[in-house]
Amino acid sequence: MTDHPALRPVLDVVIVNWNGGALLRACLASLAAAQDAGSVQVTVVDNASTDGSIETLPALPRPLRLIQNVANLGFGRACDQGAAAGDAPAILFLNPDTQVAPDALGVALAALTADPRTGIVGARLVDPDGRTARSCARTPSALGLIGRTLALDRLGLVRPHFLLEWDHAEDRPVDQVMGAFLMIRRDLFQTLGGFDPRFFVYWEDVDLCARARAAGYSVRHVAGAVARHVGQGTTRQVRARRLFYFLRSQILYAGKHHGAATALALTAASFGAQVPLRLVLALARRSPGEAAEVLRAAVLLAAALPGLLGDARVRTAG
Repeated sequence: MTDHPALRPVLDVVIVNWNGGALLRACLASLAAAQDAGSVQVTVVDNASTDGSIETLPALPRPLRLIQNVANLGFGRACDQGAAAGDAPAILFLNPDTQVAPDALGVALAALTADPRTGIVGARLVDPDGRTARSCARTPSALGLIGRTLALDRLGLVRPHFLLEWDHAEDRPVDQVMGAFLMIRRDLFQTLGGFDPRFFVYWEDVDLCARARAAGYSVRHVAGAVARHVGQGTTRQVRARRLFYFLRSQILYAGKHHGAATALALTAASFGAQVPLRLVLALARRSPGEAAEVLRAAVLLAAALPGLLGDARVRTAG
């Protein structure tokens, strides 16, 4: 990597922001302090924030590219916007609640370009206390999706989605890396058609990694690339919508990759098990506010079902 600002960047970093506040500024500050930061072009796509988070942003070696949407278009669609604005051979999708280590970008990029069949790499994510998160996951099977929605993973009857049994301390191929730090070859991203915009938020990274692997590319976890990740840094402020979009995107993923029958079964499991279980847990914690948020999420999901299950493209893998 070179730090000459006049040269074409080797990496486009795309950050989708929605009321990120101080988290966004800390993320950008970490990018400014990254090694060879001059060869990195940063694009922030703001999804109609109302907290002033895109004001007084820290300076970067290259001028920040800012795209301001007048409405919240969702994470996947905004990522596609940011990617289309650049032309570097690699793209890093980075959450605003992350802070990259000084060498993280270079280490990840080196791993991505070392083998032409490596299509996507992810970083080792650590929490604010420095503990490594179990962030890599398995490609969800139909039975796994339904079983986890029925909470059978907590009984040991189905495997968990995330690779909890692995400490993430070494590099290895995985099925999926988390979208909080997801680096992909631009030509592969374009071939895949980018993120599927039907995923407003959540599961779009699972879908992208599944499609990359189906196209013959590997997905790798790179332990030496480290990023601090707060987790749910912006979505925690809208708990009902967070649960709604998670369940909605999970059903969409099930229909797209496993067919309408699986989507219907997952819908039944969501209303018949997942929502009641969350209600019971909220009430056991004596949190009527949390219980109300769960009910609101269920109402939102019920209202979205006709369009979701009636989507004729739900089995389209592209």
